Amino acid sequence: MPELPDVTLYVDALRSRVVGHRLLRVLVRSPFLLRSADPPLSAAHGAVVRDVRRLGKQIALGVADNLWLVIHLRIAGRLHWNTLPPKMGGRNLLAAFEFDNGWLWLTEAGRQRRASLHVVVGDAGLQSLSAGGIEPLDASLADFTAALRQANHTLKRSLTDPHIFSGIGNAYSDEILHRAQLSPIAMTQKLSEEEIQRLYDATRATVVEWTDRLRTEAAGEFPEKVTAFRPEMAVHGRYGQPCPRCGAKVQRIRYASNETNYCARCQTGGRLLADRALSRLLHQDWPRTLDELDALKKR
Repeated sequence: MPELPDVTLYVDALRSRVVGHRLLRVLVRSPFLLRSADPPLSAAHGAVVRDVRRLGKQIALGVADNLWLVIHLRIAGRLHWNTLPPKMGGRNLLAAFEFDNGWLWLTEAGRQRRASLHVVVGDAGLQSLSAGGIEPLDASLADFTAALRQANHTLKRSLTDPHIFSGIGNAYSDEILHRAQLSPIAMTQKLSEEEIQRLYDATRATVVEWTDRLRTEAAGEFPEKVTAFRPEMAVHGRYGQPCPRCGAKVQRIRYASNETNYCARCQTGGRLLADRALSRLLHQDWPRTLDELDALKKR
């Protein structure tokens, strides 16, 4: 799922292309995409685009008459820009936005249709679609601490909860926790002030670093390589590869369709976190430390 740095890049690219231009029409190709009926989507046709904003992981296009078109890409949704219209029969095409200077395409890979489009009125309409989490780059340390400690969750769960923090998901939470050298299963209400300071600093540094990196990579072009897996990442998607800080192999916890990647040496004091599927399979043979894991592999 595109997260804060990726969505920021989309917003930057759209602002430079559509603000001040007229949205001629929106062609919706998937019956599952449009999630609102009042006002109708046609109310935005012919309106001039006034603003483009990020709303958590969503992208909001503001047009005349205080209307907002809010796109949520979910996991597999992506945006594309071209001066020519897309092939309307494309299997992955969900919608095409025709502007007076080009076309914005919304596609979604796979068979599941999770991406959404809402049409709302004014700031109140936008807030109705907001999960309410604080913005990591706008929050003070005190605000960050209060949000973190409002409930006793694991750090991984808290960082990825949009009701607590806005825009952070599975990929960048792994990178933040690795930078902060904190365990993904550490409980939020048991963190020391020093650990919270590390997490706060790591969150801001990770978001800024990756936003800048992606802007440099795009070089003013519309972002077409939006992915949660990048070779420059420290741990996310790098299971079994060496940690760039200490050289130990990156470990993982798998659950449902997601996984958490971490370095046991840097983040958990060498302790392996139980992977639900493997620990059930191995029972008492489940290795508790990196040394035990190495010994198990040598059998």
